[in-house]
Amino acid sequence: MKNNESKVPTSRLSRLSKMGGLASRLAGNVLLEGAKQLSKGQSPKLQQLVMTPTNIGHVADKLSQLRGAAMKVGQMLSMDAGDLVPPELADILARLRSDAKAMPHKQLTTLLIQHWGRDWLAPFAQFELRPFAAASIGQVHLAYLDTGEKLAIKIQYPGIRDSIDSDIDNVATLLKVSRLIPANVKLDTLLAEAKAQLHNEADYHFEAEHIELYRQQLGENSSFIVPKVYKQLSNNSILTMQFVEGVAIESVTQASQAVRDHIASELMALCFKELFEFKLVQSDPNFANFQYQTDTQKIVLFDFGATRTISDALSQGYHELMQGAATQDKLQMASAAKKIGFFKDKMDPGHQQLIIDIFYQACEPLRFEGEYDFGQSDLAKRVTQAGKAISTQQNEWHTPPTDAIFIHRKLAGMYLLAAKLKAKVNVGELFSKYRG
Repeated sequence: MKNNESKVPTSRLSRLSKMGGLASRLAGNVLLEGAKQLSKGQSPKLQQLVMTPTNIGHVADKLSQLRGAAMKVGQMLSMDAGDLVPPELADILARLRSDAKAMPHKQLTTLLIQHWGRDWLAPFAQFELRPFAAASIGQVHLAYLDTGEKLAIKIQYPGIRDSIDSDIDNVATLLKVSRLIPANVKLDTLLAEAKAQLHNEADYHFEAEHIELYRQQLGENSSFIVPKVYKQLSNNSILTMQFVEGVAIESVTQASQAVRDHIASELMALCFKELFEFKLVQSDPNFANFQYQTDTQKIVLFDFGATRTISDALSQGYHELMQGAATQDKLQMASAAKKIGFFKDKMDPGHQQLIIDIFYQACEPLRFEGEYDFGQSDLAKRVTQAGKAISTQQNEWHTPPTDAIFIHRKLAGMYLLAAKLKAKVNVGELFSKYRG
């Protein structure tokens, strides 16, 4: 794993120097590329010079070395900006989602001694120093207790928590200077959300509490497994959980139609439960957060750092919005959207109607008689295109409540997963139990 290891810079100064070194290298490459193009009689633009393949590689590499904040901004931008970002930035964001680098063993053991003391190995029969997963703010290790219990131990990269705000500000500066973000993407709003979410995700006490809360809400639901937390081996930087066997949810695309339909239907039903019963939404629909047990036919749920409690009022607002969409009552939808906070004062009625139309279109599966075929539908593309059109009207559009953005991300994630599985789901029937 030597090629996929890099020491995590822990101090703010060392993290800033990573960005400074990147800026110097980019500037040198810009001058070199500019000289090449001028020698050929071409007149290059600055953005073309900045976003050469070489520079894209440098940007992605440096941001992945910073881990947490840089990767979170990349992940959030790739979800929220969607097709609005240029191909060059999309390339960087794709690398950030998949290219986390693990800590070297020496840095890892220093960290374990710091948190658990010199005899940190004592509770374990075995502890794998090579992580089996590395993500934006931590890496996950396999271990066994003396009792034989198999554990997944998530260890946070050092310095992440203390440098979240400054890291995100540094990344924002890089993105603005390189002119990679279109003017109509509200970068400052996204960055504020990224900071708030990352502070929650970097607090493993927060995640442990929400895992327990979610397990309580699920109760005896036999369709899902949420790993239990070992509190005595956890703190705000280390989260020790039961290791649960499962296969990647994407691999289920090869399973029978019945299995794929079952998985998508159960996840869609869970989404409605989160909104209308639990009032607790696991808002990160990353495919990596779901696995499937082929022998038990259960779905394993991971990663509760992005779990959000929603208010009764917001839950009721979405219930009314969906009820209106299901019954083709656009007046009810408009009333619900206003309650949720989608319409600012003095918003043009025509613009309000555009927003309602997008909601109406997005709720197409609710109105469909029988099983909606997500694999054959271009719904996600249509909604994205409508969203792009509306986002260009900068004077009219405003950012909706943060919780609403995360709810939409979760719902969109469920649609995308159903489409990935080519599943057929009777969404109307799932929603029918909540109809007034």
